[in-house]
Amino acid sequence: MLWSDPKNEPPKDMRDAQAMIRRLTVVLALAMLVVVYVLGVGF
Repeated sequence: MLWSDPKNEPPKDMRDAQAMIRRLTVVLALAMLVVVYVLGVGF
């Protein structure tokens, strides 16, 4: 690797999309836990 080589990182919009997908995954996981808890307690 030379000092003049470009950095190997994705463009900003790609990083933003990855961060949004990561947050969406966390929210979906929490929502699933809540649904399972409500269904388990409801019956």
